[in-house]
Amino acid sequence: MLAVLTLCACNRNATPLTSATDTFTDYYGRTVVVPQQPARIVSTSPAITEIIFALGGQDLLVGRTQYCDYPPEARQIENIGGISNLNVEKIASLKPDLVISGSMILQEKFEQLATMGIPAVCVRERPYFDGLYENIAMIGELIGKEEEAERLNKEIAAEVEALESVADSGNRPTMYYVVGFGSEGNYTAGANTFIHDIITMAGATNIAADIEGWSFSIEDLMVKDPDYIMIRKEDSAAFCNMHPYERLSAVRKGRVIGINSGIIDQQVPRNIEAIRFIRTCLSAK
Repeated sequence: MLAVLTLCACNRNATPLTSATDTFTDYYGRTVVVPQQPARIVSTSPAITEIIFALGGQDLLVGRTQYCDYPPEARQIENIGGISNLNVEKIASLKPDLVISGSMILQEKFEQLATMGIPAVCVRERPYFDGLYENIAMIGELIGKEEEAERLNKEIAAEVEALESVADSGNRPTMYYVVGFGSEGNYTAGANTFIHDIITMAGATNIAADIEGWSFSIEDLMVKDPDYIMIRKEDSAAFCNMHPYERLSAVRKGRVIGINSGIIDQQVPRNIEAIRFIRTCLSAK
C-alpha cells in the first residue's frame, strides 16, 4: 500500500527533455546533465524498468531493484536491492552512465549519486492516465528511444480509443478499489489518481471520486456499498472474510474482483490490460 501511495504522488512542474539538449530538469527540480546515448542504465523503479523493456532498451540496463520483476527477463539483470533503502554503493559499482528513478527514492540519494559523478533523474508517475504517454516519451528521450516511445504511445492510444468506442453508454456500476484495509485504515484511489481513470475507462463509477488522496472511511464504504469491489488478488480472501467487509453487497453477491496488482498499481503500458480485465469482469457478472 505504501508503495502505491508514494508512487502516485506527482509534481506537474517538471521540464521535459528536448532532443536538442543534454540536460533534464526532473521532478525534484534538479537540472541534470545526461548522456544523449546512455550505454549503462540503472533503474530504481519497477514501472521504469517495464517501460524501458517495452521500448526495447533492455540491453542498456545493468541494474534494477528486487521489485523490478516484469517482464520475467528483468530478473536476469543485476539486483541492486531494495528501493526505500537504496544501495548507492552497489549502484556505483555497476558504473552506470545514467540512473532513472521513480518517486520513492529520497532526494538525498540523488545528491549522493551526483557527488559520485553519476547522473540520476527522477521520473514520477502522474495522477492521470494520460501521464503514461508523457512518461513513456520522457524515458524514450532519456535512453535514446524516441521513435520507439512515439510508436508505443500510438499503440496504447489506439487501444484506448478502441476500448472507449465499445463502452457501455448505459448505467455504470459502482466500484471501490481496495488499496489498504483492516486495522491500519481503509485506503483507495481517489479522484486525483490514474487508477481512478482506469476504473472510469473500464466502464465503472469510482465511489471515491469525490475524495482527493487515499484515505476512505469505513462508514462511507458501508453506506455507499459499491456494486463491485476490486482488490489485489492475493488480498481478496482476507478482505472477504474480515468484519465488517463481509457485509458489503459485492462480497455477498460474489462481485469481488481479484486483479494482478502489476497492471494497475503502477503506471505502465499494461494498464490497458487492467481496463480490459475490469470491463470483462463487469460484463460477466
